Amino acid sequence: MSKEKESVLAGFKAFLMRGNVIDLAVAVVIGAAFTNVVNSLIKGIINPVVGAFGTQDLDQYSSCLQSPCLTNETGEVVKGIPIMWGTVLSAVLTFLITAAVVYFLMVLPMSKYLARRARQQAAKEEVQEVMDVSELEVLKEIRDALIAQRVPGQAAAPGQNPQSHP
Repeated sequence: MSKEKESVLAGFKAFLMRGNVIDLAVAVVIGAAFTNVVNSLIKGIINPVVGAFGTQDLDQYSSCLQSPCLTNETGEVVKGIPIMWGTVLSAVLTFLITAAVVYFLMVLPMSKYLARRARQQAAKEEVQEVMDVSELEVLKEIRDALIAQRVPGQAAAPGQNPQSHP
């Protein structure tokens, strides 16, 4: 096998082993299962509620653009131009329900969690910064005290090099 083929296979293996690809595969599988849940919700709850005002199958709602709309026994249109707005309404409802469930059950809790985690991280960094500043001040005081002990009667000014004294 040539080096080019080996590098292509190595690159493909690296691509597959990255976490993003695995996460995407899991998302697709969960999305497919979630689609079944949403479709069941539409068929089991939404359609019967709509059915209280008309037909339970939203796909049956239509208007005729060119009258009269006639269909044969198999449901195929043989005359007229039907506008199947019930199908569009069904798709829009499915999308809205899916978007609402994803937002309220996945996106919103995750964003709250990430915001809380960011606040905790910021608080830790702030505490660390205060500790660093206070440690620096203590070290400066220790330095000044040591300088004052080495040169009796002369206290070194803060930040002054003790070697500069005669």
